[in-house]
Amino acid sequence: MALAIKIFEFNAFQENMYILYDETKECIIIDPGCSNKNEEKVLSDFIELNELKPIMLINTHCHIDHVLGNQFVARKYNLSLFAHELEKQTLLMQPMIAQMYGLPYDPSPQISGFLAEGQEIAFGNTKLKVLFVPGHAPGHICLLGEADHVCIVGDTLFAGSIGRTDLPGGDYDTLISRIQSELFSLDKETVIYPGHGGSSSIGKEMLTNPFFK
Repeated sequence: MALAIKIFEFNAFQENMYILYDETKECIIIDPGCSNKNEEKVLSDFIELNELKPIMLINTHCHIDHVLGNQFVARKYNLSLFAHELEKQTLLMQPMIAQMYGLPYDPSPQISGFLAEGQEIAFGNTKLKVLFVPGHAPGHICLLGEADHVCIVGDTLFAGSIGRTDLPGGDYDTLISRIQSELFSLDKETVIYPGHGGSSSIGKEMLTNPFFK
């Protein structure tokens, strides 16, 4: 069995949450945006039905739509939170952001494991490489599965667009530069799985994304 990727679209921001797993049934949970009991049940039912064993909780970055379910996942599966060290401050701001949007928010646990550029994440028979792609958020990371030609890109690169850069810690020039150096250097067949919307490929975005014309 190759790497399997399950996508859930959660919360009012229509955020993509991912579960990655392989034949060992070990899995990692990325950017849990589940924002109510129904969404939490959809997530936990999938894990139970497929007899998965969550071993790691990861945030590509810590904006509110990507962290709404952190506390639920961490508590239910006894997981620590992993993210880039530069997202510590972003995460601390989220209770205020949730209040601003009028969102119910059980505050996320703090980051207890820091993921750095070039680091390898292993679960089951799968290995992912951490790419550092700031610009949308100061400590934004992407997760590359080279053997499977897939990359979880969060809110850096979308099908036909890029992440917004007008939020605290965002920087347009940095984002464009890092997408070109870190993502556009990947195999053109690599499928990208973004934080919102549908998947695409590196090759397609290099050719058609209007931000790189």
